[in-house]
Amino acid sequence: MASSSPSRAREMKRRTAIVVGGSIAGICCAHSLIAAGWDVVVIEKSSSPQTGISTGAGLGLDQQARSFIELWLNQSGLLHDATLPLTVDLNQATDSEKKIGRVLTRDENFNFRAAHWADLHGLLYKALSPDIFLWGHQFLSFCISDDKASVRVTAKVLQTNEMIEIVGDLLVAADGCLSTIRKYFLPDFKLRYSGYSAWRGVLDFTGNENSDTIVNLRKAFPELGKCLYFDMGCGTHCVFYELQNRRINWIWYVNQPEPELKGNSMTMKVSNEMIEKMHKEAENIWTPELARVMKETNEPFINLIYDSDPLNKIYWDNVVLIGDAAHPTSPHGLRSTNMSILDAAVLGKCFEKWGLENLGVALNEFQTIRLPVISKQVLHSRRMGRIKQGLDLPDREILDPMKAVSEDCQELQQRNMPFFADAPTAVHIT
Repeated sequence: MASSSPSRAREMKRRTAIVVGGSIAGICCAHSLIAAGWDVVVIEKSSSPQTGISTGAGLGLDQQARSFIELWLNQSGLLHDATLPLTVDLNQATDSEKKIGRVLTRDENFNFRAAHWADLHGLLYKALSPDIFLWGHQFLSFCISDDKASVRVTAKVLQTNEMIEIVGDLLVAADGCLSTIRKYFLPDFKLRYSGYSAWRGVLDFTGNENSDTIVNLRKAFPELGKCLYFDMGCGTHCVFYELQNRRINWIWYVNQPEPELKGNSMTMKVSNEMIEKMHKEAENIWTPELARVMKETNEPFINLIYDSDPLNKIYWDNVVLIGDAAHPTSPHGLRSTNMSILDAAVLGKCFEKWGLENLGVALNEFQTIRLPVISKQVLHSRRMGRIKQGLDLPDREILDPMKAVSEDCQELQQRNMPFFADAPTAVHIT
């Protein structure tokens, strides 16, 4: 039997990617790289995938992101059945004294779908082989080989404190906006506090569909189930929409000095006293129907809103940043999850095109495609947040939602986001 040629042996060599972080960005990256022919190991410090969680975060998926998710799931209808339509993007103003509103902008061709984080993560996780995940493993460090051909990762098994090492051809940093891996290359990098934080929660009204709270909410906001509502007050705004399985997701942004950031989380623990104060303030600002939803939500929490100035580089040798590690962004353009999904998809496409032997070329093409997109989207989301929170900008007056005319409000629409529906997924040669 003839032996394989050296070139054939190289072609048959399995490529291994080590993904640090098992959230949406990391799990999408696993899908995309596996589709491109890679072996994948995902390191995640959580002890197991999160399931059956009623609290947490809602998110909006654009058409591009959904198309890749559907491709990875390889089963028609799964994503559709786990989400609700967001066909209307509606910005309105609420008079805090009279508790009446006025429409500022309305887009009836929005074409997003609303998902719960845990539902989306569960769909993506179940579509992968579970043995690629190392749950309960904390990433500690990495080193790149002298010839830049491999990367060695050290992790700790949290249950036993055992140290393990994993060697791969590629390290993908999907470890969030406080990325440890990014800090290695950019030690002076700092996140930028937005000037406000967000109360948020998910009201599960299972079994209470006919309660006064839900009946009155649907009367006040009759397009729930298909509408992304932005309610704006003076120096504050709230977003809310319905999720699958009888849940209302809401987020209320509050201007405040930067709180002390503790640990490795953007979520701040709250006391019963803080929650009670929030409920009273909600009654003073929002319509009674919306304030009631906030009051009946179990375990509301505070997210600290940070972003960063766009990076000018998102890969070094055989290490690449994706998701919030590459582009910490404020949430106003519904971009964070969608950018993460596109990062993963484009990375897989580049490796499918160039293969292991041209790893540097593939990563450079990935950076060339994604940097212009994420840079503009991060800055646009920042601007939208400042407008909606009544914060100053050098080129426009502070928005008074109760007095604003139509021309003042056009920037509030989501579709003004750069690359709103057509982010490139390949290099276009002219």
